[in-house]
Amino acid sequence: MIDSQQASKALAEINEIARRVRQSRIYNLASLLMIMWGGLVLAANVASFAWPRHAGYIWIAANAMGVAGSFAVSAFTYSRTGVRTFDLRMLTAFLLFFAFGVATCALGHFGPRELGTFWPIYFMLFYTIAGLWVGVAFVVIGLSISALTLIGYFFVGPWFEPWMAVVNGGGLMLGGLWMRRN
Repeated sequence: MIDSQQASKALAEINEIARRVRQSRIYNLASLLMIMWGGLVLAANVASFAWPRHAGYIWIAANAMGVAGSFAVSAFTYSRTGVRTFDLRMLTAFLLFFAFGVATCALGHFGPRELGTFWPIYFMLFYTIAGLWVGVAFVVIGLSISALTLIGYFFVGPWFEPWMAVVNGGGLMLGGLWMRRN
């Protein structure tokens, strides 16, 4: 027979294991999405640098592929986990997120460089906020990419798009690989 102190300790250990398993599942899914989005962002930044007149279309295509890819990752992981990760609520949240960002850009009359700075920092704000609940890796990734984006905005000059390909796209992929190890 165990006493109340031993039972309390056992329950605390069970809760800690459950927390780690939940965080591991979140990190596993997030890593897949981050690697996929990172590749798309890297390619879109390189393409925008090569064809700046078509940057708007390039980014629309990259974002559409990202949403479609997010649905595909959700479907793929659903068969293993039984949890639907990208559903109608998530799509609605994503559309609201984009609508607010587009409205902000329209009101701000941003130029190409400002747009290239705003969107990564805007996305990383939500990574950082999510990290307050689900794990420190999101906070580290969000703050690192935001800081490097601002460094690029102020100091990189005409090589801003390639800088962002490495910082934002590469940063997301590297962050996704890091999360797979945790």
